[in-house]
Amino acid sequence: MPKQKTHKGTAKRVRVTGSGKLVREHTNNQHKFEVKSSSRKRRVSGIGVLSPADSPRMKKLLGL
Repeated sequence: MPKQKTHKGTAKRVRVTGSGKLVREHTNNQHKFEVKSSSRKRRVSGIGVLSPADSPRMKKLLGL
């Protein structure tokens, strides 16, 4: 049987925490900050936990 390859695009965007949750960066947090409000910039900073509905699909793409 061939091995399951990791989806490299997903691997660059999603990572697994120690407890097994999947986390990702928020969108709209790369450039053009001068046009975004301070509250919006604070809201999109940091990482977010992937929803439980998306986790099985992402784990399959990551080969977990």
